[in-house]
Amino acid sequence: MRLEAITWERLTDAVADEVLRTPVAGGGPWPRVGLDGPPAARCGEFAERLGEALRLRGRDSLAIGTDGFLRPASLRYEYGRDDPDAYYSDWFDTGTLRREVFGPLEPGGSGLVLPDLRDPLTDRATRSARVALPAGGVLLLYGPFLLGQWFPFDLTVRIRLSEGALRRRTAAEEQWTLPAFRRYEEEVPPEGAVDALVRADDPRHPAWSGFH
Repeated sequence: MRLEAITWERLTDAVADEVLRTPVAGGGPWPRVGLDGPPAARCGEFAERLGEALRLRGRDSLAIGTDGFLRPASLRYEYGRDDPDAYYSDWFDTGTLRREVFGPLEPGGSGLVLPDLRDPLTDRATRSARVALPAGGVLLLYGPFLLGQWFPFDLTVRIRLSEGALRRRTAAEEQWTLPAFRRYEEEVPPEGAVDALVRADDPRHPAWSGFH
């Protein structure tokens, strides 16, 4: 896939404009955007940028990270604390995400979204209040391994790092996760079902595919 250089500012504007142009599947009033990438890609920072760009365009948004929807530690660590296969397939509570984040945003839904479920540090339920996303508001869900989960996204952006860049930008204590991202690259190729691919090996100089 051919990529071209772009600045984060231009990229943010391009994605925000595409969100406004993209029809919502099923005719619902809430666009659902997936920002897929490993923690080292800092998708949460991009979600903040995108939320601000949408605000300037008169649209509300709600950024939610999948790290707030981890399964209990007793399930995550069933095979040890550093098992990359468990990290890939067992850490994130995809069922709750579908029910409590995407469910309220279906046509005729309440728009009341659960912003998080569990504190990743204490492993305790956050008991956060639901957040009302008004009609036209945009869900920005970010985190790793989002594609291939059958989440009902209307637009997807994958922020990718090469294997070398991922190794360099992943903290030493998290290096055990790298095989999980290698597996993801094999099972969900970056050129696959994604609307735009961003390469962020150099965090100062991204490149992207454009929308297709």
